[in-house]
Amino acid sequence: MPPKSSGRVELLQGTLDMLILRTLLFGPAHGHQIAKHIQRTTEDVLQIEHGSLYPALHRLERKGWIAGKWEVAGKDLKREYKYYRLTPAGKKQWIVEESKWKQMTGAIASILWPAKEI
Repeated sequence: MPPKSSGRVELLQGTLDMLILRTLLFGPAHGHQIAKHIQRTTEDVLQIEHGSLYPALHRLERKGWIAGKWEVAGKDLKREYKYYRLTPAGKKQWIVEESKWKQMTGAIASILWPAKEI
């Protein structure tokens, strides 16, 4: 018997970076907020594991596309979270990533659903 599908979808390489950049267009957020936003927005289809999320955040930070800053949480003054925000370079990169994504999905769509059958 084939294993049951969980309904979850594996992300293509590089897609997580693009989703993080897009999420941070709304404003600063800490890692858990970013993951929850992606999960809620996709109606639980995409669930980002911490083992994927935090290396991606660190990678984007090293590239200068996001900046992180430790801040005390609002109500819970005993806990700090690292809030990430998009940098000007990150906003430019988002435009590049969105353009590449549209080009790629358009090309794939033309193969999956050609205007004329061959």
